[in-house]
Amino acid sequence: MSDATADDCLAVPRQPAPALPWRRARPRLRAWLTLGGLAAMAAAVATWLAGGHGVTIDNAYVRARKVAVSTDVGGIVQSVEVRNGSRVAAGDVLFRLDPRPFDIALDAARATLAQVGQQIEATRQDYQRLLRDIAAQEAMLAAEQAGQERTAPPEPGDAAGRDAAQFRRSAGRAALESLKLQAATLLARLGGDPDIPAARTPEYRHALAQVQEAERQREHSVVRAPFAAVATQVDALQPGMALAPAAAAFGLIATDDAWIEASPRETDLAPIRTGDPARVRVDAYPGRVWNGTVEGIAPGSFSEFTLLPPQNASANWVRVVQRIPLWVRLDPQPDAPELRAGMSAVVEIDPPARRPARLAQGAAAPP
Repeated sequence: MSDATADDCLAVPRQPAPALPWRRARPRLRAWLTLGGLAAMAAAVATWLAGGHGVTIDNAYVRARKVAVSTDVGGIVQSVEVRNGSRVAAGDVLFRLDPRPFDIALDAARATLAQVGQQIEATRQDYQRLLRDIAAQEAMLAAEQAGQERTAPPEPGDAAGRDAAQFRRSAGRAALESLKLQAATLLARLGGDPDIPAARTPEYRHALAQVQEAERQREHSVVRAPFAAVATQVDALQPGMALAPAAAAFGLIATDDAWIEASPRETDLAPIRTGDPARVRVDAYPGRVWNGTVEGIAPGSFSEFTLLPPQNASANWVRVVQRIPLWVRLDPQPDAPELRAGMSAVVEIDPPARRPARLAQGAAAPP
């Protein structure tokens, strides 16, 4: 008889529990998720390769033309026509110097010019008179020679008569040579042409240049704006001040020609080219976007243009990432707010598809 108990005899064989539906679908879900992730990664890589690599530069500022107003003549400031913040158009008067010294110099130059013209005319008249004197002297010498030939020769013992005749001939020839020399001198003053107009002679042209210089200085005593701009630091110039030639009076900052100067890191510069499109955001105007184009890239970093470029000749050398300036020319936007020089900006540059070519070049390069 078996030793099995009653409970063992009554035991029912155990059956494996049926698999739940969601557990049966888990391997397929994992496979689909894996395939979807790989497809998304492939699409992202393809988009990155085909679309280029955008560069964002936060080291960027608004720039504009600016100039320290000055003039090449000196004098006493008579009046200042602008104030700080005044908007001026090209050609507007900024300030004036006392015109009296310039008027006096101009009158003196014009008087000198008139005097030179009179001297040239007098020289021409003197030359014509000398020509007549030369002709008369030559005629007198010819008549005397003809008279001596018609008269009987002096007696052999008449030494005084021979000396007197010889003296008259020598004196006549000397006077003729003197007249010719004077005529040659006057002709040289006339430039070799007795009929030359006065305006073509060197003396007249020199005097005329003096008049033109005096007129130029008189004109430069009234200082005008070279372009449309806003005046700044005008308080440094006051009426009654003595302004030296080429001394800075105050500043002008252009209002119609702003651009962006950005300084990307050298490691971000490779995909950027002149002509690439760019988007600009200015901190002063949140939400506003300016479109532009990369106008140029500097040939060197900022450190190369300093007065004393750094020299890493010591053993304590630290490699520092350099920044290369570039310039973005903004597209015209009539309704855009005014950009002021020095404003901070952020530049986004979207180079065209250059990434595949660079990767191919890198793969082909020898290790």
